[in-house]
Amino acid sequence: MRLTIAIAGAVLAALSLAPAATAAPENPDMSPMIIGGGNASNFPYAARLFFNGRENCSATKIAPQWILTAEHCVAGNGTYTFRAGSLDQTSGGQLVTANQIIKHPSADLALARVSTTMSAPFSPLGTTANVANGNTVQLYGWGATCTNQPEINCQSRYLKVANTRVTSVNGRDYRGGTAVSVTRVDGIAAGGDSGGPMFSNGRQVGVASTSDRATRSNYTHVGVYRAWIRQYAGV
Repeated sequence: MRLTIAIAGAVLAALSLAPAATAAPENPDMSPMIIGGGNASNFPYAARLFFNGRENCSATKIAPQWILTAEHCVAGNGTYTFRAGSLDQTSGGQLVTANQIIKHPSADLALARVSTTMSAPFSPLGTTANVANGNTVQLYGWGATCTNQPEINCQSRYLKVANTRVTSVNGRDYRGGTAVSVTRVDGIAAGGDSGGPMFSNGRQVGVASTSDRATRSNYTHVGVYRAWIRQYAGV
């Protein structure tokens, strides 16, 4: 999968992540899903984000009424709904609606409080000790799977996963916050993967923010912002 930053448009919320080199928004058309990698087989924490009914970003459920995603995924004015706990974005799990959005003041992180209590399990959040340079980590999302046709045609119905390798734990996300930087092993993030999780040693250590859509991605460092998450979600 490859990441591109999500940009809210008047009609669509864009599914692309900003390229890591410039962190500048690109064209607001929807883009595809994880490039490379494969389908996830067991990931009960996943949440697919829909903006005004349109597929938009990825996310994770982290507590009974809280979902974690990227700030740029919830930048538009509209209705945010999630299909939580299913690998198939079209069925299963629970459909829940956000009644509150809390944005981090300086990092590409956001919390959505939902009106319906979600069932366990919830994504186990990591600390700074759970990820280090050289680690092989997994990226999950519903993002782009193609580069040779309009990205809107490439959205994955099923959650995908790709292996990447950590090159820095002091990178920068779309908003200048601290990020875990990775390079491709068998896949990389793309549009639609925004807001999705990075996992290291069984814990979520990142939230998808930017990518060059070919070999490199930056994920906002969950461990660095754990106190902020705990302040609202209690985890």
